[in-house]
Amino acid sequence: MDIRTSRPEDVDRVAELIVSRLDPGDGVDARLLMTDPDAGCDWVGVAADGDRIVSTLTLMDETVTLAGLDIPAGQVEQVATDVEHEGRGLVRRLMGWAHDRSAERGHLIQFVMGVPYFYRQFGYVYSIPIKQNRALVETPQPVAGHAIRRATEADIPVLQALQDAAQRGADLRMGHTTPCWRWLLHRTGSTTWVVERDGVPVATGRSTPEEEGDVVLGEIAGVDDDAVKALVALVNPAQVGERHPALEPLLADRAPELDQCMVRIPDVPKLLEHLRPVFTQRLRGHEPTEVVLGFFRTHVRFHWDGEEIGPFEWGGTLLGPGAVGGAGIAPDLLAPLLFGPHGMDGLRRIFPDVYPGPKTELMTRLFPPVTSDLLTFYLP
Repeated sequence: MDIRTSRPEDVDRVAELIVSRLDPGDGVDARLLMTDPDAGCDWVGVAADGDRIVSTLTLMDETVTLAGLDIPAGQVEQVATDVEHEGRGLVRRLMGWAHDRSAERGHLIQFVMGVPYFYRQFGYVYSIPIKQNRALVETPQPVAGHAIRRATEADIPVLQALQDAAQRGADLRMGHTTPCWRWLLHRTGSTTWVVERDGVPVATGRSTPEEEGDVVLGEIAGVDDDAVKALVALVNPAQVGERHPALEPLLADRAPELDQCMVRIPDVPKLLEHLRPVFTQRLRGHEPTEVVLGFFRTHVRFHWDGEEIGPFEWGGTLLGPGAVGGAGIAPDLLAPLLFGPHGMDGLRRIFPDVYPGPKTELMTRLFPPVTSDLLTFYLP
């Protein structure tokens, strides 16, 4: 079995495989990405059995922003294996391909949404909440003066501006790149809408096709409550992705289930070095101190002088970091600590192997709860 990067001659076979295991619209997506100059076949890994493509996945370039700092990231999508070739470890080998390519592209994290548990086998950890789609129990009345139309490529700057404004309050956010906006506008698996008021764009959102069943409207953004309610009224979905406070009274209660994006950190020292500006910002106003973060099999020390963080000094096993004034952080819980909604104080209440040690105020300042808003190629 040949595990390799796809080639232009693979486009049809990759699309056929994806359609056979996923949806017809996903085949359209595969063609859009594989033939686009901003993505291309380099984004797609395949397992080839002679002339057949029997397994595939896509690694997308993304940028996640934490507290104003951009973090290069890779997102795994469109994972599919031919039924006859399941259970042979092909996805495991393709994930290895993806992780190698991700490192070459300079990604500091990878993330994925998908089959429960499955990706934990490859080092991914549930970390970032995914906004729920909730039933619309009351449709807002149409707001006079608003009209809706499908978005075009000419609308991309406006779409981006509306989403930037909607995400402004999130600690952790990810928007669509300009190429991604272009793919979204040309795919069949969702429709991107623009609502205009007196000819001026005031709201946007993305909905699933009617033929798939109950229509879901997500990525809702608008300049005011009237614009948002007009969008919902004009699309008239069955479910709405939670995001805008004005819609809360119109939605069913949140489901008890928890859905989260999974994150993998391939190189902890590289990521922590990259996050130095974030840590510096969080420590502003704290008195000078020594910081020890113990990951049990490894640990790191640095000095905070009140203005800057000194060099990171990495060491080996430290089974009792609290005894030397440090925090204990299970290495497989670092991603939810950095990117999740609990922070140090919340995770310490759930996991015994995450604790602040004697410097509680310092560690809770260094690792606060993080709010998030991620725009992904596929609606949750």
